[in-house]
Amino acid sequence: MTGEPLLRIENLVKHFHVRLGAFGEREATVHALDDIDLDIMEGETLSLVGESGCGKSTTGFTILNLYRATSGRILYKGQDLSKLNEDQMRPFRRDLQIVFQDPYSTLNPRMTVGEAISEPMLFHKLATKAQLKDKLDSLLSDVGLPTRFAQRYPHELSGGQRQRVVIARALACQPKFIVCDEAISALDVSIQAQIINLLLDLQDKYRLTYLFIAHDLAVVRHISTRVGVMYLGRLAELAPRDEIFTNPLHPYTRALLSAVPEIDPAHERTRQRQILQGDVPSPLDPPTGCRFHTRCPIAMDVCRIDVPAWREARPGHKVACHAVPIEAQA
Repeated sequence: MTGEPLLRIENLVKHFHVRLGAFGEREATVHALDDIDLDIMEGETLSLVGESGCGKSTTGFTILNLYRATSGRILYKGQDLSKLNEDQMRPFRRDLQIVFQDPYSTLNPRMTVGEAISEPMLFHKLATKAQLKDKLDSLLSDVGLPTRFAQRYPHELSGGQRQRVVIARALACQPKFIVCDEAISALDVSIQAQIINLLLDLQDKYRLTYLFIAHDLAVVRHISTRVGVMYLGRLAELAPRDEIFTNPLHPYTRALLSAVPEIDPAHERTRQRQILQGDVPSPLDPPTGCRFHTRCPIAMDVCRIDVPAWREARPGHKVACHAVPIEAQA
């Protein structure tokens, strides 16, 4: 990794305005993201984890300008993407790509695999028609598919094969950064490992940077450089992979890790788990202060009033928690 971030996200906010009631008579605001600060370093895999609805996917979509940010900045090579309209954003689409959760819904059923992968190369003028077949064959080979698959349609492929096609389509643009939005969760467990290893191989070959969005902590531990933990639209903790798995500081992170099954049955039967009480609050009306205080086993009075500062508790280890001991800040 280099010293300068590939992407810098500053005070990112994304709110959705919705109407409630049988006839839409009430207006409300969904606080999907609030005050996200994040640096994504070139060549790393930064993973985002957390419960469903915590804002992981919204973060990825907003970084790519698929959702327009309510406020904040998304800096890529010095350019604030949040200020660009769609025409101004188009040149950056080459560098910033995404792999969605469901490969079948992201492929046009009327286009062959070859047409789906070739389309972005032609659109961005990355290959002439004479060069197209060689580039297509190379991409299919890189993702582990025979070149004859170029003539097949999405319904003729398995889920794992379709996801390989989607990855090849993202690579066709020669990107620098790829958001992997739950890219393996729709696949069989036996196929998940193959796709994860493929992503790692492609990262080395193409010098890619990933934002990896997932809920499977075992997979996250295998693929990540750093891990960010989100709760109800805010970052709770961010640290290098090994640090966050061996020395989590935030009580929510500890609760997530305690839910991961142990391989050793004897240890699994005897270990202490931290079971969170209650449900995740609604993003329509998030709690005041720390958003986790309604379920936190160590919540204090200050947690109900003040939003905890996003601070570096240890070198490279950031956390937003009033209860982190002072000595951890050395």
